[in-house]
Parts: sequence; structure tokens; C-alpha cells
Amino acid sequence: MTASSICRRTVGKSAKSRIAAVGTIAVVGSLLLSGCGDQTNDKGSDSVSNAPLADKLPKDIRDAGVIKVGSDIAYPPVEFKDKSGNTVGIDPDLGEALGKQLGVKFEFENGTFDTLLGGLRSKRYQVAMSAMTDTKNRQEGVDEETGKKVGDGVDFVDYFTAGVSIYTKKGDDQSIKTWSDLCGKKIVVQRGTVSHDLAKAESKKCKGGKKIAIEQYDNDQQAQARLRSGGADAGSSDFPVAAYAVKTSGGGKDFELVGEQVEAAPYGIAVSKKNPELRDAIKAALDAIIKNGDYEKIIKKWGVEDGAVEKAEINGGK
Repeated sequence: MTASSICRRTVGKSAKSRIAAVGTIAVVGSLLLSGCGDQTNDKGSDSVSNAPLADKLPKDIRDAGVIKVGSDIAYPPVEFKDKSGNTVGIDPDLGEALGKQLGVKFEFENGTFDTLLGGLRSKRYQVAMSAMTDTKNRQEGVDEETGKKVGDGVDFVDYFTAGVSIYTKKGDDQSIKTWSDLCGKKIVVQRGTVSHDLAKAESKKCKGGKKIAIEQYDNDQQAQARLRSGGADAGSSDFPVAAYAVKTSGGGKDFELVGEQVEAAPYGIAVSKKNPELRDAIKAALDAIIKNGDYEKIIKKWGVEDGAVEKAEINGGK
């Protein structure tokens, strides 16, 4: 779930290639609903003694054998519950691969997205991994909307890149192609995401009193339900999530993508600035799974190759 105040750049992929990616995401997602195990229950990782990068972890985490991960597990295909209640998706699969390198289990705990960094500060979690965009404001602990300092900030280990998309009810796009086309209309978004911030920023630009009416929800699935019922004109979320919803909701009959995706930016695994040893260990593990091919297998498994990164980066967000 990305977050930023203004557009940085438009993703330079054609609409045609993105729509093709939608199909891949949907096919893979439907196959995996029954095939993936619960990342919160599987033994998953090798023992610490056999893990190649275990010595890079802080001793307390190495001894515990667990990294507690705060995540909003309602954001398919990044992280979500399958029909059996198991936690599946891109992030859990990556967490399992990272855990094998570090000799620990990445244990995903559910929380609403806008509370995850607070949970990290209070040490409820050791990392937050939830399609969270690496931004300067989050690095510095600055509130996205007010610009005021609210905490110490976090470090990010960047592992994926995604833009943001608008979607409407299928066959009823109301000529919406860009964010400016939303003036005078209602959009549904998940609270605290780039879609939320972008809607607020664009609404301020609307002329003639035709502001964007914004309804915010705890999770993206609630926002989708509101749009599906006819309670809004459009919705917005990260491209992989919007694409997945378009292809799977109502068997592909509920929604359609409109316009270009914007706000291309890195997803990062958030780690407390007070724990650089854990940050560096995760970076080393990510570089290792990129090198050994596990990362590529996971990204292809979920049909999101366009967002792959070639190496781990710390605090690459702008």
C-alpha cells in the first residue's frame, strides 16, 4: 500500500502490457488459493545452525527463532487469507524465503495498515511488511498529511516496485481516465495509502467547487465492496491489487481498470532505526534470494514480474 503526497512519475508501461499482466495475476491467484500453505503455521525455515546468514541477525532474534511481522492481511495478491484461512501472497512467500536464509520464521500478525508503524514503534512487531511504500516522510517519522514530526521514523529494505491504479464498475467508467477526471465524483480508498493521499491532493486542485468526495476504509476489500454495491464512482489501490480485484471479483465481471498507473515507488520492509543489525540482515537475505533465483520464482508465481527489483536497497524511496 503505497503512500505519498504528490505524483512522482507515471509508469512507462503500455496499457496493453498491464492488462496482460492482470490475466496472469488472476490465473496464478486462483491456482494458489488451494495450493499455498499458511505462512503463519508452516515450519518453513531451516534451523539456525543450517541457515547461511543466521550470524547476521541480532542474538535475541536468532535465539527466539522468530521475526514478528506486522501486516494488513487483506490486500490480495500481496497478503491475504485463502479460502481455508491460511495467510498467502507475495509477502508471505518472500518472508518464508528470507527466513530460510536467516534461520528464522517470519510470523505474520494481522493489523490495520495505518497502525503498523505504531506497532513497530511499540515493539509489538520487529518489522512491518505489508505492501508499504518507502517514502522520505516515513523514513523521517513525518505525518504524510500534516507534515509534522510524529515519531523516530523507520528504515526500509526495498524489495518491489508498484504504481497506483484507478478502477470503476465494469462498463461504467464515466469517462474517468486520470485523477483530474474524479473532480465532482466519489472515490473509495484504504485509509493511509497513496490512493488516499493522492485523492486528497487532487481534490484541492478541482475547480468550481467540484471536489472529490473521498470515502476511506480500514482495508481495500471494504472499499471494493462499497464500489461494487454502487456506493461510489471509482476506487483506487496499488496496481497489483487493483489488477487482482478486476480479474477475480465477480469472476471478472465487477470492475475494470481505467487510465494509466501512477506513483511508481518501492515497497519496503520497515525496520526500526534502532535495529540496524536486523535491517542489514534482511537486506543480505533479500540479496541472497535474488541471486539464488528464489525471488524470481515467487514474483513469477504471482504474475507480477514488472515490479521485480534487481537488488535490495535501503531507504530508496523519495
